[in-house]
Amino acid sequence: MEKYTVTGMSCAACVARVEKAVNKVTGVSSCSVSLLTNSMGVEGNADAAEIIKAVENAGYGASLQGTDTGSTSSTETLTSLENKSLSPDTEVDSLKDRESPILIKRLILSTGFLLLLMYISMGHTMWGWPLPSWFNGNHIAMGLVQMILAAIIMLINKKFFISGFKSVIHGAPNMDTLVAMGSGVSFIYSLVMLFGMTDSVTKGNDELTMHYMHNFYFEGAAMIVTLITVGKLLEALSKGRTTDALKGLMKLAPKTAVILENGIEKEVSVSQLHIDDIFIVRPGQNIPADGIIIEGNTAINEAALTGESVPVDKQAGDFVSAATINTSGFIKCRATRVGKDTTLSQIIKMVSDAAATKAPIARIADKVAGVFVPSVIAIAAVTFAVWLILGAEFSFALSRSIAVLVVSCPCALGLATPVAIMVGNGKGARNGILFKTSAALEAAGRTNIVVLDKTGTITRGEPLVTDLLPSTDFSEFELLEYAASLEAGSEHPLAKAVMKEAEKRGLSLRNISDFKAMAGSGVRGKDGTAELFGGSLKFAQGIASIDNGFLQHAEEYSDQGKTPLFFIKKYNNESKVIGIIAVADVIKEDSAAAISELKKMGIKTIMLTGDNERTAKAVGEAAGVDQIIAGLMPDEKAAVITKLKKEGKVMMVGDGINDAPALTSADTGTAIGAGTDVAIDAADIVLVKSRLSDIPSAIKLSRATLRNIHENLFWAFFYNVLLIPLAAGVYHKLGLDMNPMFGAAAMSLSSFCVVSNALRLNLFKMNNTNTKAILEEKKMTERTIKVNGMMCEHCEMHVKKALEAIDGIDAASADHKKGEVKLTLSKAVADDSMKAAVTDAGYEFVG
Repeated sequence: MEKYTVTGMSCAACVARVEKAVNKVTGVSSCSVSLLTNSMGVEGNADAAEIIKAVENAGYGASLQGTDTGSTSSTETLTSLENKSLSPDTEVDSLKDRESPILIKRLILSTGFLLLLMYISMGHTMWGWPLPSWFNGNHIAMGLVQMILAAIIMLINKKFFISGFKSVIHGAPNMDTLVAMGSGVSFIYSLVMLFGMTDSVTKGNDELTMHYMHNFYFEGAAMIVTLITVGKLLEALSKGRTTDALKGLMKLAPKTAVILENGIEKEVSVSQLHIDDIFIVRPGQNIPADGIIIEGNTAINEAALTGESVPVDKQAGDFVSAATINTSGFIKCRATRVGKDTTLSQIIKMVSDAAATKAPIARIADKVAGVFVPSVIAIAAVTFAVWLILGAEFSFALSRSIAVLVVSCPCALGLATPVAIMVGNGKGARNGILFKTSAALEAAGRTNIVVLDKTGTITRGEPLVTDLLPSTDFSEFELLEYAASLEAGSEHPLAKAVMKEAEKRGLSLRNISDFKAMAGSGVRGKDGTAELFGGSLKFAQGIASIDNGFLQHAEEYSDQGKTPLFFIKKYNNESKVIGIIAVADVIKEDSAAAISELKKMGIKTIMLTGDNERTAKAVGEAAGVDQIIAGLMPDEKAAVITKLKKEGKVMMVGDGINDAPALTSADTGTAIGAGTDVAIDAADIVLVKSRLSDIPSAIKLSRATLRNIHENLFWAFFYNVLLIPLAAGVYHKLGLDMNPMFGAAAMSLSSFCVVSNALRLNLFKMNNTNTKAILEEKKMTERTIKVNGMMCEHCEMHVKKALEAIDGIDAASADHKKGEVKLTLSKAVADDSMKAAVTDAGYEFVG
């Protein structure tokens, strides 16, 4: 998508005019214009010069974003920005509120002259406020002063007249046209009355002179443009707040980096960083680029990207992102992504692109706005004519038509959707939920079926050891020691799970020789003269006799979605089973709660996976999904999505390359942030925090945004439906009329109210699935007890085995150096039970 800055727009009618002009350009596949950000997103292969020329021919100015704002001549040479990475300062500057300072100056000047005009026209005439003596009885002089003051105010606000009449010349009248006509007609009519007064004064007709005097609308002409300026200022200030999230993200980008060149530290601009450069970050400094830690340990505050305030521990080999903060240790990193390719830059691009796109619901307002202004002008003309036909005075008929012109507000229609989209999008971005387009933000709220991938989405995506079952001849410690020593030579994911568990417990490894991996079966090696074997049940049965107890446990593990690994020691031609280690891809902490929240919202949940039926069933039931579909290939996942779309709006959530077809097929594709680039590219929404609890939050935020848009559109339409008839005098017989000046004030306030209503979305509460509560609940099931007498790892294993035999203790992790045992409990366990178990094992329970 190529993005442009468009100047000269004042309302939704302008937006419709620009979009219509650009869509006619050959090569343009789609065009969306935002009144909120004065930006335009164009897709297709059309030449930029032709697009700018089309905008200019429509009566507006345009330039490629990143070049000077304002009207750029189509004959100028346009530099492609496709490969250019703008500095943070430049990007923030592009969103700077340049409109408000100008409007403030205009308003101050207009108000000063207006107060003087009102003093003469109303203060002196109605309440007898004093004026210089030479004004006494000199009605022509007072009329001339009013005319001059009104002309000055109109000159200060000449933009309304230039834009309004310029749009008429191009055949596309806009809001400025209505303002210019209302103010201009008032001024011209008053000028005619002034000339009539000169004639009545010459003839000495005092009664006619006073009649002309009371038909001056100079103050009305000046008041209209001043009040509209007030509204424009309020609107500009409110619009500025809607881009705060985007500006805040841009300001996070670091400006400099410290790199190492030949062992020497050198400070450079981030624009000079290259992939594979080594940069260093001290405590308190921002990470300048995405990279991998190659030296050092630290804790990184990732709140800027994920919204999580708790720093994340990092060590060598871990990934760090640009704009996050190093809170503790000194680290060296190798740059992997720089400039526009960093995670932060991609987030900024997504939020910015979403602002430049248009939600389908916005098309309703655009269609209305395209015919709104001409319709209002026609209504004003009919109002004037009807009142004259009914015998009303010329001044009364004119006042009613002017009121119709100035009370109408296409601005409110034009802002109703984009301000809500921008605020909702910014709210999501600050909390790690990225909507790529406005259409995605709208579509998410209509979701009634959520389809979830299993591996990496519901589960962690990496296998972990869940159970250790040693035989009677071996301890847990020995089982894990033998298994980890044997698996150290394997690259299999299950082997890595065993190694990770051993590292976690601080076990030292045996020296294994003659290691051999047998694909699809297991591994083997020698520990001195003894042979060690590890692998599947089928592999183990070919080496040793497996008793029924182990077979039964293996079956139970398999039913739970776990993979049982058998380990065997063969010595002096005698094979003994050391034990079973169960490994599984465990469910993420918040998955079950997130799925439960989706079901409470009335959303059907389905799990799709390429895994086998048994494993899928175990994971699906633990997570609580409504339906499980297993054994699917990538194209079959997409086919399932297509079928489900007949039942309702489908959101697909995945993280892998194999999920890309399904993500693309769904009404809304959602990628887990830690997933593959292919999945992220194929998705409409990206979850930076990689957690399922953000799915219900995203849907709720979308629904809140949609509700806000509906409110804005309702009040924008209702305002016009109610006030245009009032301004036209439909309720005149009921004693209800509208002065044009009040109409101008009402019009100004309507846009301000629409924008302010959208800003309420900033109060939306995210993460209602209450992940914090889930974690707190987890903490409630953890206890630490003190135990004396443990001298070594074997003691730890004895205490662990004794405590885990108690009903309610799911896991025990003993540390003989600290003299404590950490317990994970599924239910309350009495201290007496724990004390008895520890004492029976030969140790002292302290408490």
